[in-house]
Amino acid sequence: MPVDATLLPLLRLRRSIRRFQPQPVEPGKISCLVEAVLRSPSSRGRNPWEFIVVTDPELLRQLSLAKSHGSSFLAGAPLAVVVAADPAKCDVWIEDCSIAAIILQLTAQSLGLGSCWTQIRMRPHGDGRTAEDFLKGLLQIPESLAVEAVIGIGYPAEKKPGHPREDLLSGQIHHNRFGISGDW
Repeated sequence: MPVDATLLPLLRLRRSIRRFQPQPVEPGKISCLVEAVLRSPSSRGRNPWEFIVVTDPELLRQLSLAKSHGSSFLAGAPLAVVVAADPAKCDVWIEDCSIAAIILQLTAQSLGLGSCWTQIRMRPHGDGRTAEDFLKGLLQIPESLAVEAVIGIGYPAEKKPGHPREDLLSGQIHHNRFGISGDW
């Protein structure tokens, strides 16, 4: 199989994008992103996740205040997807949400969009509340759900080259047993 027929070319280009052009994401692309997350695999097919697609500029500005560090870029994103789940549905909801989030990001990349993850779970808001509690109040998320992350998405306003192969942490790859390197 030729390498260009795999996901590798997309992965070689993907970078976290925190600056976006002031251009909305077209409804057709949003539909593709929604379909992608709904097709995400989940443990035992439990699908514990819930997604809130945010396009309202004022809500995006408020999302950017979710935590004191690492969420401010959301104010400039034309689109954000809040990734939440019902922990009662599945004991590995965190993993299921993480899988859905990366599928969302890779789909965005394939559509010519940039994206960046901002961690919400277990992060402080800054006023004594958690970032999760802040978002639950802002977006009327039921108390029974847990919020994992927010993914900001839009047309990149910054150019970042992919990470060169020589920068990859190949020492963290082991062959058959830990500590045995392979020639990859």
